[in-house]
Amino acid sequence: MDEGIVSDGAYAALPHLVEAAATLPPGQTVDFWVDLGFIVTADHRPPVPADLEAGFGAALRLAERAAVRSLLAADTPAQVCAHLALSCVAFAGHYAGEALGQLLDPRENGLLLVCPWCESDTEIPEFFVVDPASPPFEAPAPPDPALVRQGGHPWAEVAAALQEEALPEEILGEGWEPFLRVAREVALAGVSPDITGQAVLCLVGGLVAVRGVPQRDARESARQLMCLSGHFRCWDCERTWTIADGLAADPDGAGPERSATQAWTDSDGAAATAEPAAPTAPGGTGRAATRFRQDGDRVLAADGTPWGRTAVFSDGARGSSGGVNALAVVSLPGRPALVAGAGDQGVVRLWDVVDGRLVHDLLPEHPDRIRSMTSLPLPDGRVLLASGGDKGTIALWDPATGQPVREPAGEWPGGVTGMCAATVPDGRTLLVTATPRGAVRLWDPDTGECVGRLNPYGSPIQSIAAVPLSAARTLIAASDTAGRVHVWDPAVDDPWESGAAVQLNARALADADHRAAAVAAVPTPDRTVLATADHQGVVMLWDLTTGAPIGSGLPASTGTAGPPVITGTTLHGGRTILVAGTRHGHRLRVWEPESGEVGHIALDVALTCLATAGADLIVGHDRGVLSLPLTRQ
Repeated sequence: MDEGIVSDGAYAALPHLVEAAATLPPGQTVDFWVDLGFIVTADHRPPVPADLEAGFGAALRLAERAAVRSLLAADTPAQVCAHLALSCVAFAGHYAGEALGQLLDPRENGLLLVCPWCESDTEIPEFFVVDPASPPFEAPAPPDPALVRQGGHPWAEVAAALQEEALPEEILGEGWEPFLRVAREVALAGVSPDITGQAVLCLVGGLVAVRGVPQRDARESARQLMCLSGHFRCWDCERTWTIADGLAADPDGAGPERSATQAWTDSDGAAATAEPAAPTAPGGTGRAATRFRQDGDRVLAADGTPWGRTAVFSDGARGSSGGVNALAVVSLPGRPALVAGAGDQGVVRLWDVVDGRLVHDLLPEHPDRIRSMTSLPLPDGRVLLASGGDKGTIALWDPATGQPVREPAGEWPGGVTGMCAATVPDGRTLLVTATPRGAVRLWDPDTGECVGRLNPYGSPIQSIAAVPLSAARTLIAASDTAGRVHVWDPAVDDPWESGAAVQLNARALADADHRAAAVAAVPTPDRTVLATADHQGVVMLWDLTTGAPIGSGLPASTGTAGPPVITGTTLHGGRTILVAGTRHGHRLRVWEPESGEVGHIALDVALTCLATAGADLIVGHDRGVLSLPLTRQ
C-alpha cells in the first residue's frame, strides 16, 4: 500500500505473507496484523480478482485467528491495542473495522463522520480530548443471541477474558459494566457481520481495557472507544445516525434513528438530546429533513423528483453584472414585483421577478461599490429604491422609470453597511442607514435631510432591520460587531428614550451563548418577528413586544457556519419559512419554525445575499442573481 492506495498485486502476495506470519510467536506479529488491517480497510483498494477470491478469503480467516491470538498474548500500548482490535474485526468481515483509518491518531485528527444519507462530513474535533469518567448515554442493545457466526470462530477466548468475574472492579469505573456485557456478547457471537456496529465498537473498547497498557491509558482509551457506540447528528440533513455508521464508507443496513436520542453534534462536541428527522417525502409534515439540489436550471428534491426551476436573472447590455452584494424586492402598485441588485461595479439593475428579465439598468452609476439596498414605500403610493455605498454615499432611484430621484450624496466613513425603511406614527416613511462606525441616521427621502439619530452608545453596526409592530409604528433592530442586539424606536426624538422599544431578553441570549451577526424581519400570519443569526449557524426568533425568544430556534451547523445571511417569508396558507446561509458558502437551510421542518439546498454558486419575493427565494451570488421556488411547482 502506497499513500493509501493498495497495489493490484496485493491479493496474490498477502496470502503467502499471512501464512508465514501465522507461524511466528503471537507477540512478534502485532505490527504486521495492524498493517494488514490498514490494507484491507483502505479507501482506495481494487476489487479482489475472481481467481484470487478463495485464497484471499482463506488468508483473512487465518489472519483473524492469528491476530486474535496476538491480541490476547501481548500486553500492547493502548493505541496499538485499539488498532489491533479493529484489525481483528476487519478480518472477521465486519464493517466496523473500517474505523481503523479514522483512529490512526484520534487526538490529533478528532472524529470525522460521513452521513450515510447525504454524504456530508460532520467533524467533532474534541471527541477524544476528554476522558468520560461515566457513560454519557446508555449502552447499546446487546446482539440477538441468534446472531451467532456460522462455521466456527476464534473469539471464545476473548469472551472469557471479558467475563465480569475475571475483571478488576476499577478497570473502567462505575457505570461501564453494561458496555462490557455487550462486548462479551459480541465476542460470544463471533463478531457476526449482522451485529450492529455500535455493539462491535463496545467490544473494541473492552479489549483495550483488558489488554492495553499502561492501565491508566488503556482505561481512558477504552472509555473513549465505547463512546463511539453513541450517535451523531448530521449538520446537513439533520438526521441522527450511529457513530459506527458514520465511520464506515458503506455501512450495511444503516438507517437514521426515529426517536429522540443522545447525539453528538458538530458545534462543540458535546452530547445533546437530538430529535432526529425521519426520511419522508418532500412536502410532508413533522420533522422531515428534505434535501434539494440544482441540476442545471432545475431544482430536484431528495427523491430525485422535480421540485421546480431556477430563474437566472439576465445580465445588462453592458456585459456581465458580476457578483451581487445587495438585494431588495420592490413591490410597485398594480405591477409585478421587481428585484433590485447591485455589486462592485456600482450599477443598480432591476429584474422582473417572474422570469428574470432585465427591466432597467439604473443610471447614473453609483460612484462606489454598493453594500446595501432597501425599498421605500411612501404614503402617497410612490415606491423608491435606496442604495448605499462603501464610501458612505446614498442614492435614491425611481424603479418605475429607472431614473435617479437625487444624485448620490454623502460621504460617511466606513460606508453604509445596512439600510431599511421605518414608518413612524405621523405617517412618514423614513430611510434608516447604519455604518460600521456606529452612525445610525434617519433620513427624509423627499428632502434628503437627516431628521434623527439612533444608537446613542455608538456601537459599530454590521446588520440592521425594520420590524413593524403595526401599520403606523416600526422598531429598528441592529446587531453590532460584538454580537449584541439593539432595539430602537425611531419615533422618539431623544435617542436615549426607549419609547416602544423593548430590548431582547438578556438571560435568554446568555443561556444560548448567542452573539448575533445578522438580523432580519420575518413576517408571520399574525405579526412580524425578529430573526437573529450568529456565526455558528444558530438562528433565533424574537417577539419585539416582549423581548422574549420564540421557540427553540434553529441549532448550530458547520455547513452554514460563518458570516450569516438570512431572510424570511410567509407562504400561501400561512406557513412561515426562514432561509439561512453563509456569505460565500454554497448551502442553505430552509426552516419552518412552526413544525421544525428543515430542508437543505446545495448551490452551484457562492452565496452573497438573500431576499424573498412571495414563494420565491432570491439568491445573490458571486456571478449574479437567481431565484428558486420555496414550494413545489
